Amino acid sequence: MSDDAVKTRLREFVQKTFYLSDPTSFDDTTSFLDRGIIDSTGVLELVTFVEGEYGIAVADEDMVPANFDSIAALAAFVARKKG
Repeated sequence: MSDDAVKTRLREFVQKTFYLSDPTSFDDTTSFLDRGIIDSTGVLELVTFVEGEYGIAVADEDMVPANFDSIAALAAFVARKKG
């Protein structure tokens, strides 16, 4: 699966799952936490989605903003885990 395909699927999930007054108002590097798009419970939803969608295991030490705070960070994390 290409990086663009992963980003597209992640964006679809975020737009469908979390309240966004304007779903087009964020790009691949927009911080979910800084913009208030997700909270700690939302991170757990992202983890569950990523594990199920991409067949990877997310360890406790992986659940940091560097991996889960934007579309780009998530896509890079998925690529590393699948790599």
